[in-house]
Order: sequence, then structure tokens, then C-alpha cells
Amino acid sequence: MTFDEILAQVLELLQRQGRVSYRALKRRFALDDDYIEDLKEEMLFAYPVVDEEGRGFVWTGEVEGQPVSTSTPPAPQEVTSAIQSTQTAPPPHEPLPPEAERRQLTVMFCDLVESTKLASQLDPEEYRDVVRAYQRVCSEVIPHFDGHLAQLLGDGLLIYFGYPQAHEDDAQRAVRTGLGILDAMGDLNQGLQQAKGIHLAIRVGIHTGLVVIGDMGGAGRQEQLALGEVPNIASRIQGLAAPNTLAVSEATYRLIEGYFTCESLGEHLLRGVPQPLKVYRVLEASGVYSRLDVAQTRGLTPLVGREQEVGLLLERWEQVKAGHGHVILLTGNAGIGKSRLVQMLKEHVAHEPHMRWECRSVPYYQNTALFPLVDLFQRVLQWQPEESAETKLGKLERALSQYRLPLEESVPLFAPLLALSLPANRYPLLNLSPQRQRQKTLETILAILLEQAEHIGKNLSSLPDFSRIIAAQERFKAQL
Repeated sequence: MTFDEILAQVLELLQRQGRVSYRALKRRFALDDDYIEDLKEEMLFAYPVVDEEGRGFVWTGEVEGQPVSTSTPPAPQEVTSAIQSTQTAPPPHEPLPPEAERRQLTVMFCDLVESTKLASQLDPEEYRDVVRAYQRVCSEVIPHFDGHLAQLLGDGLLIYFGYPQAHEDDAQRAVRTGLGILDAMGDLNQGLQQAKGIHLAIRVGIHTGLVVIGDMGGAGRQEQLALGEVPNIASRIQGLAAPNTLAVSEATYRLIEGYFTCESLGEHLLRGVPQPLKVYRVLEASGVYSRLDVAQTRGLTPLVGREQEVGLLLERWEQVKAGHGHVILLTGNAGIGKSRLVQMLKEHVAHEPHMRWECRSVPYYQNTALFPLVDLFQRVLQWQPEESAETKLGKLERALSQYRLPLEESVPLFAPLLALSLPANRYPLLNLSPQRQRQKTLETILAILLEQAEHIGKNLSSLPDFSRIIAAQERFKAQL
């Protein structure tokens, strides 16, 4: 059954029974934990359903299928009695939202370095403008990864990941937000250096753990705040970080290991914490987005029950080597092993002549046009964060030259896609409508893919049957 079919049956079951446990749903529909979580997110967001202590769903809406009375109209005295009965009946019970709830939360604390010294150097109004600019830059990055800005504490920011909406990768989202803030501060500092001759530095600390979160404050002002040791530890870790760096606790490090390059800062005894805590500095993203890629470094379990699918993929690979090109579409519900099948094919062809370009979609980049291709080209070009725009432009020009593309046209197409600024005197602006520029960009990407296919085809032409691959490429290009 599809997800929508299961959802419809669960709704019908809830409206009939009023409540149902998650264990019963797993048994009835043969669902795994990830599927149950997806079902919970949809049900709790879109329907009159509450979660009862993590045990199951409780239906709070109107119950369908109640019998309709077909009796004759009541006598006047009966009507009066019915009205009185209705007026004296107690109101229906409506479940109230919990005053507070326990949550696994990743908390980020971000603070300006030497803000007191900076305040003494500037006029109060100038200092206010600087702090507001810093807060604006940070606030623009946070929603991109679905973080929740809980408090603005003067020149500090308290940010939650996992509230009000929880994600399976909240720790990763927090770290990507911290790195994004550090990058954005670099751009802000360029303007501040030119306008006011100052340079801002920040520290970022992150910790993950259990909190209780709910309304805090009086009638005049209430805030949703997390209580427990997690926010305090995040603040202490922020104080350990060097200026313009991001530090995380060991609890957070275990959740992001493999997705980011980190270095150990050793154990530290934090004020108010009885045991020393290991702290790590996050250097950069590793470029890995898949849990399977991270797990591969520790060793994967054998693939069981997919012999037919594996055999089909290997058969198609043999046909490709014989000169018959294929496109394979692999679809299915979450958690059934699609990525594992792809990983198996990658391992199978690892020692055979081939070229592999791998793109992935990421939830928090869903509003970035062509993100999988942008990420791919940045990896192919081997751009480094500390490189200047001139160095990156040189790498782009050399790469496009290898694909026999005219630089005066292809560079202005790729530069906006890769967020690379071009010198005005070096490349003229393309006089194209947005629709035409998009079309030209897609045509250029297709030309690169065809050039790569032709290149590897020529390298493999000495092997048996690979001459047919080149002939097939020529026929394909002739049809475009």
C-alpha cells in the first residue's frame, strides 16, 4: 500500500475506535519506526489527533458514522425537557495542550567576542546599528535550517533545533547553521571594515540533550524556553570556543560524526557540571549527506532479500558495457533499501573502467534552484572556502575549457549558478531573459555531460564492444 492508502485506513480506524496504539499500527500494517514517525508527523500536523505519552494516537474530532434518529418530532413538553437537559449538560471534554513537554533538543548559543570593548569604542547609536546588523545576519541563516530563535540576549542568540518541529537530523542542522553564520559574518565584516573600521568576532557553542520546554514568564510576557542543563552547557561551550569558531559537545559530536570534519579540543571541566566534557571544534562540512555513506566507514551489514533487484542491476551494467545505454529509475517507500542497492552497484563497478557523478537532494536546500548540480560542480571544481573569487574563477575557466565550451558565454551562465561574482570588465552581462538564461544553462550542463560521456567512451574504445557506445552517443547528440 502507498503512504496515502495507509493514512486513509488509519484515519478510518481512529474515527471508529477513538484511539489506537503505535504498536498496533506496526502489527496491522507491518510498519517500521521511520514509517511510524512519518505517519505521526502527518497525523499530528493535519488532523484532530493528539499523541498520548508516546503510546498512540487519540482522535479529538467529530466521530463519523453515528446513527441518525428517524423517530417522530417530540411533543412540546419533550422539547422543553430536551432544551433544559442540553443547557445543564457539561461541556464536552477537550484535551488541553501540555503546559510543558520533554524534548530531545539541540541548543546553540552564539555571542559576540569582546562586546563590552566594542561598545566603549562606538557611540551608543552606532553600537546599536552594529548589533542589529549582526542579529539580522544570524536571523537570516537560522530559518534556512528550520531553527527556532528562542531569545535575543543583547549581543547573544539562543537557538533551538528540534522545537517546535523535530527532525531526525537536528544536530546536523544546528552545525550547518553555525557554519553558515560564520560565513555570513565574513561578508558582514567586509562592509563594517570599510564603513566603520571595525571587525566583529563571534563564538558558537552547541550541545544536545533532554530538556523540558514550555511557557515561561508572567501575564505581561511569556516565552517558550527550554529548562535543564542543555542550554547552560551550550553557553559554557561557547565560552571555550576560539573567536570565529564553532565548538560542540561530545553528545552533539556523536550525532554529526562523519558529516563534518572536526578536531578534538580535549576534556574541559565546565562550571556547574560535575564531570569533564569532551569538546570538539567543527572545521567544515565533509560533503557527506547520506547516513549510508557514514555507516560505510564502520562496515555495512550484508544485503539480504534483494537478490532479484541486485541481479537486475548487474545485468543492466553488463549491457551498458556491451554498448547498450540504460537509464534506471529506482523508486520505493522510505527505508526499503534504495540507497543500499545503489551502494552495492557502486562497490561492484569500483574496479572497472567507469565515471561516476553523484548528486543528492537535501531537505534544507529544497528552495535552492538546481542544488544537487550546484553541489556536484563545486565538488568537481574542488573549491575551498578560504579561496578568493579570482582563484575560484580560474578553476571554473579551466574546467569549462576542457569541455570545449566558449568561455565568454558559459562562464556568465555558471557564475550566478555557483554564486560567484564576476569582474565587470572581464565578462559582459548576458542580454537574456530569465527564461532564456535558464534554458541556456540547462543546455550547457547537458553539453558537459555529453562531453564527459564521449571522453570516457574514447578512453574505453580499446576494450571490446565499446565502439558501439561512441556510436550511440553520436546518435543521441544528433537527436538533440
